Amino acid sequence: MAGMSDRAGLGLAEDELLPPADWGRRGRSAPGTRAVLLFGVLAAGLVLGRIWVAPSIDARALDAWATVFVAVCVQALPFLVFGVALSAAITAFVPASVWRRVLPRRPAAAVPVAGAMGAVLPGCECASVPVAGGLMARGVVPAAALTFLLAAPAINPVVLVATAVAFPGRPEMVAGRFAASLLVAVLAGWAWLLLGKGDWIRVPSRPHAHGTAGRLEAFRQAMRHDIMHAGGFLVVGAVGAATINAVVPSGWVSAVAGNPWASVLLLALLTVLMSICSEADAFVAASLSQFSTTARLTFLVVGPMVDLKLIALQAGFFGRRFAVRFVPMTFCMAVGVSALVGGLLS
Repeated sequence: MAGMSDRAGLGLAEDELLPPADWGRRGRSAPGTRAVLLFGVLAAGLVLGRIWVAPSIDARALDAWATVFVAVCVQALPFLVFGVALSAAITAFVPASVWRRVLPRRPAAAVPVAGAMGAVLPGCECASVPVAGGLMARGVVPAAALTFLLAAPAINPVVLVATAVAFPGRPEMVAGRFAASLLVAVLAGWAWLLLGKGDWIRVPSRPHAHGTAGRLEAFRQAMRHDIMHAGGFLVVGAVGAATINAVVPSGWVSAVAGNPWASVLLLALLTVLMSICSEADAFVAASLSQFSTTARLTFLVVGPMVDLKLIALQAGFFGRRFAVRFVPMTFCMAVGVSALVGGLLS
């Protein structure tokens, strides 16, 4: 430590303090050789799996897994690209002063305003994560950005219209979804403002660009980084959702539909595991006619805020320390508020 301090005192650059790039790499295989070896191991694993594992797998279960996996990715990918593009545009072209003018200076007042902003921008939960990251990168207080993250996929016009179409003649479902989702988003933002700590969340950083060429380059870099980063976590979440959908027997679902509290908790867990895009979940909820209004409302409120792919995206963007605290808090709030609102509607 003393030697490093002496070097820093001499004004040496950080790169000069680091060992050379080839430090300690003698005897290792070249990058091309490692890639060939990795490909060989993967090919051998696929061959062995085809011989030993494939005969024991039910073809129908495998087809169901593949269908759910592709459906989740296909549903989410366009909105993810939209969200990444919007986030990159916010980062590169919208000055930080704009957000200071739109949002109140007091963080407690900025939270409900950010929740109301979620009713303007269409998009699903996949799109809201990179947009919230872009807002934080532009200086928006994390509590307000997280409120937008929760509200946008649940109360935007596309989702509300889809809910009205899925539940014809039942405007109370649209009103209940809007009220419960907005209330959960604001409460979660206030809770993070009061209890959250700075080292619990990794705020995304973006380079500051000047001039048209610099802003276009910043947009390109942000777009490339986020689409590769978020896309990988989307695939991880889709794999988990497809596995759960293929493994959980359908008989378990209908067995507890008659119990009010058990049905609420079941649909809350089911929507987390199914990871349906918020633009499509209303039609799934409408098909669960054996469940109560409260249980189906819980399905609609919890899903856009907590599901497998969203958990993976949040962990990837904001860090695992954030996800292990924010996700359980949001889930409990969403279940409690939706049960309360659903009880008022029944």
